[in-house]
Amino acid sequence: MKLKSLKPQTKKSFTTYILAIAVFIIVQILNGTGSLTSMITGLLVPLCVYSIMAVSLNLTVGILGELSLGQAGFMCIGAYTSAMFSFVTQDTITQTYIRFPLALLIGGVIAALFGVLIGIPVLRLKGDYLAIVTLAFGEIIKNVFAALYLGYDSKGVHFSLTSQADLNLEADGTMIVNGALGISGTPNDSTFTIAFIALFAALVICYNFINSRTGRAVMSIRDNRIAAESVGLNITKYKLITFGLTAFLAGIGGALYSHNLYSLQASKFDYNLSILILVFVVLGGIGNIRGSVIAAVILTLLPELLRSINNYRMLIYSIILIAMMIITNNKKIRSYIDHYSDKTKKLFAKTFSRKSKEVN
Repeated sequence: MKLKSLKPQTKKSFTTYILAIAVFIIVQILNGTGSLTSMITGLLVPLCVYSIMAVSLNLTVGILGELSLGQAGFMCIGAYTSAMFSFVTQDTITQTYIRFPLALLIGGVIAALFGVLIGIPVLRLKGDYLAIVTLAFGEIIKNVFAALYLGYDSKGVHFSLTSQADLNLEADGTMIVNGALGISGTPNDSTFTIAFIALFAALVICYNFINSRTGRAVMSIRDNRIAAESVGLNITKYKLITFGLTAFLAGIGGALYSHNLYSLQASKFDYNLSILILVFVVLGGIGNIRGSVIAAVILTLLPELLRSINNYRMLIYSIILIAMMIITNNKKIRSYIDHYSDKTKKLFAKTFSRKSKEVN
């Protein structure tokens, strides 16, 4: 099947897949030859995590057309639930290739469950009201986990929202969650390869969702709710599906994040994280899945790359943010870039066909 004969949306998704695989291979080669610094190597998993978070939020903001600021809350749920599972089962399920996929699945499913439960009352709201309520949800989740004390002994599982002493654990009891100190000792199972596979799977899920009948229904609700409702579309159903899928992917991102750290605290999942993920979506282009990944990678790498010029780091970072905003939201600049990118693609295609003919 020729790439030219594919539909525009299918062609766009296949191009994204090819670019993602190409970047992964290049990074693996550079990492294998020792060309990457320890700082960049340490950022490989977070880059994939933030990309997953941006892609998932774009389903709600770009495809559904609703402003949600609860991504940090869903990420927190996925991070904590998966970390608890791995912490408890690391001595019984010793095979990482079994335990870690289960932890990812548990984090995603529980986050999706909360997404549906929260979405039932919340998705009746619109605009700023929805943003405020989802932001409040994220803060509530963060504070609940920050106040949670959880442990187990021969008598069973004990939990408290006040102090560790109230657990009344036996001398040989084990603490799982220690309030604001969080969880320590989570198995470090996240690797760049696993994180990339999760990101690639998230891209496939999102593109297939957008191109599916459900995705088209969601976009019709975004464009004209009244018209969509008049032809018999169940607005609540499609909103909940999108919100649940967004939460599921955020939960998987949180699970990857928690298994990349030895110690996990709820304070990391504050409203600043939700705003940061929204910035990735806006700068990458609302509704643009590939752009969300590019923006997440660039804006995560920039502060670290500019650390050597500490005095001007935030100034340069702000200038780049403004430039990206202008580029992604200016139609003339975007058409100019698209025009020359198409020329470049045609040039590469001609060169490739000429070389293939010479070989034959």
